[in-house]
Amino acid sequence: MEPMPRWADIVLVPAISLVLAAIISVIIFMIIGQNPWEALTLMVGGAFGSSEDFGYTLFYTTNFLFTGLAVAVAFHASLFNIGGEGQVLLGGLGAALVILFVPWPHWTLALIGAGATAAVFGALWAAIPAYLQARRGSHIVITTIMFNFMASGLLVYMLGEVLRPAGEMQTATAVFPEATHLPSLQDIFGVFGIEAFGRSPANISIFLGLIAAAGVWALIWHTRLGYEIRSFGKSQSAAAYAGISPVRITMITMLISGALAGFMAINNSMGINTPQLVDNASGGAGFIGIAVALMGRNHPVGIIIAGLLFGALWQGGAELSAATSVPVQMVVIIQALVIMFTGALDNMVRRPLEGLFRTMQKQG
Repeated sequence: MEPMPRWADIVLVPAISLVLAAIISVIIFMIIGQNPWEALTLMVGGAFGSSEDFGYTLFYTTNFLFTGLAVAVAFHASLFNIGGEGQVLLGGLGAALVILFVPWPHWTLALIGAGATAAVFGALWAAIPAYLQARRGSHIVITTIMFNFMASGLLVYMLGEVLRPAGEMQTATAVFPEATHLPSLQDIFGVFGIEAFGRSPANISIFLGLIAAAGVWALIWHTRLGYEIRSFGKSQSAAAYAGISPVRITMITMLISGALAGFMAINNSMGINTPQLVDNASGGAGFIGIAVALMGRNHPVGIIIAGLLFGALWQGGAELSAATSVPVQMVVIIQALVIMFTGALDNMVRRPLEGLFRTMQKQG
C-alpha cells in the first residue's frame, strides 16, 4: 500500500510547501518594513487585477509551461536537463533565421516553419550533452550548464555581428516582417467582439503550450516510448535487462526535452509586441522551468498550475516593485523560497505526512 495517497502527493504536499514559503516571505517583508498584506494585495492585483495584467501573467506562464514540460520529460528518465536556457536561445536563433530569410506569406505558415526550426535547434543543442552522457559518461548536469554559456555567447555573436541591422545599436535582429507576427489574445478575442488583454503580449502560444502539455501526458503515460522512459528513470539496470537501450532512451528523451524548450522561443520572439530576437530572449525561463517541474510533480496538469503561479509571481512582483520601494530582488527571494520548499526541503513536508497517513491507515 502506498504510504500516501496520490492526491496528497500532487496537491497537499505542494500546498503546505507554498504556505511555509508564504510564512517566511511575510517575515521578510516585515523585516524590511513593508506591510505584508499591502504587498500581497499589490502582487495579486498586478497579476490578476485587470485583463491586461492577466495577459502579462499568461505570457510568462507560457514560457514557464514549455520549459517546465522540457524539464519534466527529462526527469522521467532521471535526466537532469538544466540546459533549458541555452536550448531556448538556440531555438530563438533558429526561428529568427527562418523568419528573416524566408518570405512567409502568412503567420500560420511562419509559425509552422519557425516553430519546427526552433524545436529542431533546441533538440540538437540538447543532443550533444545527451550523447556525451550516453556514450562518454559525461554528467549531463555539467554539460548542460556549459552549453547554456556557450549558447549565450553564440547568440550574442550572431546578433552583434551577423543579424543586427546596419546602424542599429541594440543587440537584436531586425523587427520580423508583419506577416509573421503572431495574433495576440486581444486580436483573437476581438474577433468575437470581446475587448480583453489590452496591450499585453499574450498570444496564441498559450494554446500551443496547453497542446504540448496534453502531448506530454499522452507520450509519458499512454505510449510504449513513455513506458520505456519511465522504466529507464526508475531503474537503468532493470530497463537494460528488459532490452531497453540506455543510449537510445537518453538521446530520444533529451531530444524531446530540448525541442520543447526550443519551441518556447516562439512566444518570446514572434509573440511579443515588437517581434524580434534579442540577446536575453530566454529571460531566465529555463531555470524557472526546473522549479515549475518540481512543484508540478513532473505532471502536465501540475506544471500548468505551477507555471501559472510563477507567471503571477513574475508579473505581480514587477508591479510590486514599480508601485513601492520594494526591490525587484524581493520577487527573486520569494521564488527561491518556493523552489526551496517544493524542491530541496520536500521531505520536510512529505515524511511527516507519510507518517500521518500510515497512522490513519493502521487505525482504519
